[in-house]
Amino acid sequence: MSEVFEGYERQYCELSDNLTRSCTSASVLHGELKKQKLSEIKEGLDEADALIRKMDLEARSLQPSIKATLLAKLREYKHYLNNLKTDVKRITSTDTNQAARDELLESGIDGTMTVSADQKGRLLMSTERLNQSTDRIKESRRTMLETEELGVSILQDLHQQRQSLLHAHSTLHAVDDNISKSKKILTTISRRINKNKLILSSIIGALILAILIILYIKLVG
Repeated sequence: MSEVFEGYERQYCELSDNLTRSCTSASVLHGELKKQKLSEIKEGLDEADALIRKMDLEARSLQPSIKATLLAKLREYKHYLNNLKTDVKRITSTDTNQAARDELLESGIDGTMTVSADQKGRLLMSTERLNQSTDRIKESRRTMLETEELGVSILQDLHQQRQSLLHAHSTLHAVDDNISKSKKILTTISRRINKNKLILSSIIGALILAILIILYIKLVG
């Protein structure tokens, strides 16, 4: 397994344990302490997201057999992180509802529990602006994540193309070696053929000379 991946994994596990404990403690806090704790938790969730993306990028750069195992583990980490985010939203929603109720109770006039239409309007406008800001932040985060996922996909494609080029280079090198060996074999065969031709020509010449000598001897005798 990659040492880089293991390093990110250790950081993520420690961070997720701390986030779990922080969520438990935040659920029993109130007021500014709770807001501060939730702010710390959200920063931790952003850091956890970053670690998940780093692990994903590192896993996709490894061999297929190792990559499949690590990506399966990453899916579990992502699922657990999404559960933490859901818990944080629930705690934040509870705190927001409580704050709204407190504001309505504190806005009473002359000790009554009646809230004027003007105050209700201001409260609704504030809530609407808050919701709009939250939606814009969510949209920005979604765009950022999509951009990062696209980057990871591009890097993965480049890695696969690099592997294909390396494989093609190795294949061409092997073909070149085979061609060189074939040339050497053909050269050796050609030399042997020429040598055999020379030997055969010599034998034929010797036979012809012997025949001529025999004929000469017979004619003279």
